[in-house]
Amino acid sequence: MKILVCISNVPDTTTKITFTNDNTQFNTAGVQFIVNPYDEIALSRAIELCEGGKGTVTAVTVGESHTEATIRKALAIGADDAMRINASPRDAYFTAFQIAEYAKTAEFDMILCGRESIDYNGSQVAAMIGEFLDIPSISIIKKLDFDGTTATLEREIEGGKEVISVSGKFVASCSEGTAEPKIPNMRGIMSARTKPLQVVEAKELEELSKIQVFETPAPRGAVKQISPAEPEKLIEFLHTEAKVI
Repeated sequence: MKILVCISNVPDTTTKITFTNDNTQFNTAGVQFIVNPYDEIALSRAIELCEGGKGTVTAVTVGESHTEATIRKALAIGADDAMRINASPRDAYFTAFQIAEYAKTAEFDMILCGRESIDYNGSQVAAMIGEFLDIPSISIIKKLDFDGTTATLEREIEGGKEVISVSGKFVASCSEGTAEPKIPNMRGIMSARTKPLQVVEAKELEELSKIQVFETPAPRGAVKQISPAEPEKLIEFLHTEAKVI
């Protein structure tokens, strides 16, 4: 069994977000980048499925040279090898196309990724990969089992759970519950330095979308405090200023 896991290079959740070039470009200065947490879940489940010599796990990312530390962490966690497609991931369509083109060159039994990246939260890449490869795509799964021929996936739907069986190649995006993220140990960190990490150039693709401008949320307003001894002021505020009653 061969599993391909898609890895995104994203800012740490504690990063203060700023923009440059008239708010048209994300400012990477001083930013700590990490493996996308949802992708870590997908990677962990892939490693579990391949334990005991049952298969191999390949991590793939679309990114420039500065993302190699992130893909090396995927190797330290337990991926057997990795591929970096040398390009800036300008949008979900571009990213999915590049991964699909790479997947066509190898016989992967399944492709896993996180439900979304924590920077853009688009939840688009998995479905687009499935479309490019003309294989089933199952979104936001909570459970994944594989018996050697058939995969059983579970996801939450309105009012209950849905269980899906897939025989053959497929793409799935993983959410919380699919696996517990693994922490790389010293042995994994040391072995990551020698595991294969290939680099290929991206395929040409027409640019279909472009970011016009980034905007940060409006700052929170000041808190207005009202004495418990004056409830009539609260009612007046809710009526005249908040306009909720």
